[in-house]
Amino acid sequence: MTIALKIFRSEGGNRYAILLGNYAACILIGFLMLTDKAVILHCKGTTLACGIIGGILFVTALVLMQRSIGINGAVLTAAFSRLGLIVPLLISLIVFGERPTGLQSAGILIVVAALWVINGRKERREETNAVLLLLVLLAGGLGDGMAKVFDQIGDRAQDTLYILCVFAVAGLLTVCLLINEYKRTGSPGRVRDYLAGIAVGVPNYFSSMLLLKALASIPAFIAYTVFATGAVLLVTIVSVVFLKERLNRHQAAGLAMIVCALVMLNV
Repeated sequence: MTIALKIFRSEGGNRYAILLGNYAACILIGFLMLTDKAVILHCKGTTLACGIIGGILFVTALVLMQRSIGINGAVLTAAFSRLGLIVPLLISLIVFGERPTGLQSAGILIVVAALWVINGRKERREETNAVLLLLVLLAGGLGDGMAKVFDQIGDRAQDTLYILCVFAVAGLLTVCLLINEYKRTGSPGRVRDYLAGIAVGVPNYFSSMLLLKALASIPAFIAYTVFATGAVLLVTIVSVVFLKERLNRHQAAGLAMIVCALVMLNV
């Protein structure tokens, strides 16, 4: 999603078009991935409940981030969004009793520090909204953390249905946001934006599904840490190699810390 927004970013249009294209693709793939379509009629309560909550949190995090960028700036908002990693880690440690080794704990702390260092350049602002930044962290972290919650309380035979529920709810809410934006700007979104969203939807769906599958056999503190840092590394590599962006010293130092942390987590 970050790479798509970098490439297709332009003035005008409808800012929710890419997101709607993304969720539409995820919903279609999710439906096709159901080996037995009749399972939709036998959706268990925990599957539906976790899917609804997860979808609401996904979209809520997006809206909060957009609001925060206008008030707190993009750098600070991005930092707190990435630090949302803390939430699923705390859920797995406190609620579900997972225990990392001392070396793995140090690796997790290094990752958290690295995500902050990468966003080390401060934007000059007279004031910040600390509550809004905290909400960005919580909404994003809880949204990702729902995969661990479902892993523990849900029926793992309904993994595919759970992911479909998440994206269906998120897609429905995004339609509402897009309609509201259309009323405000008069733009329904460009075709290129919807196509970009559809292209993003393919890796987005499978990343969500593979994270859920990983949680079945890998401790959450490793799965979530690699999931978050892997995204940072991928975006950085694409930005540097293909978009010709340059790393500043904070980003270079942060990435070096992430590589070290990943080694420590897997020792």
